[in-house]
Amino acid sequence: MKNKTITIDNYLDSHFIGRSNWLRAAVLGANDGIISISSLAIGVAAANSERAPILLATVAGLVAGAISMAAGEYVSVSSQTDIEKADIEREKRELNDMPEIELKILSEIYEQRGLQKETAMLVAKELMEKDALSAHVRDELGINEMSQANPVQASLASCASFIAGGVLPLMVVLFTPLSNMVYSLYAFTIVSLAILGAVSAKTGGSKIMKGVLRIVIWGTVAMGLAALVGYIFGVNI
Repeated sequence: MKNKTITIDNYLDSHFIGRSNWLRAAVLGANDGIISISSLAIGVAAANSERAPILLATVAGLVAGAISMAAGEYVSVSSQTDIEKADIEREKRELNDMPEIELKILSEIYEQRGLQKETAMLVAKELMEKDALSAHVRDELGINEMSQANPVQASLASCASFIAGGVLPLMVVLFTPLSNMVYSLYAFTIVSLAILGAVSAKTGGSKIMKGVLRIVIWGTVAMGLAALVGYIFGVNI
């Protein structure tokens, strides 16, 4: 049996935290796609006895929702990126204007993490001699490569996952008889959410049952509220 060489990069890649940004966007997009498109289809199906209006509304909702998710995620994550960049630029100025104070701040951070005062100062000095900005960005601001926001990645993940989630109820609209379409959409949505919860939990290294229950419960609540709104406005489903 060959021994596999383990490098620091490979070790870090094996952890799940590196997936947090795109996984969050993907799960949010798929969840929103499944629930919103199903709810839209249910509402239109309750008021129409023909397939064409239901299909038109579902496709329109799918396209509009995907574009909205992509734009919203890009703007949101870009704002986070702008804040990170502004903080990094501020840190550059502070390191240039008051390096002694910044050294003391970094040393105190290491003391709070459990190092002795002398050791903390020694570590802070050595790290600042090597790369002062990286040390402060990582340990003072809490920004690192794995947690840094990526607007394009988050936007594409959110858009693609919304489409993937929204296509599922669209298939129900296309192939399910009109007589039981509403109930088929309800059942299909719950099953799809359960699968999504299991996949996201597995990808994120969490307990599968916990992921399934979390997403199914909240998805069911969302669908129930949508049905309640329809009932209040006189839509009998």
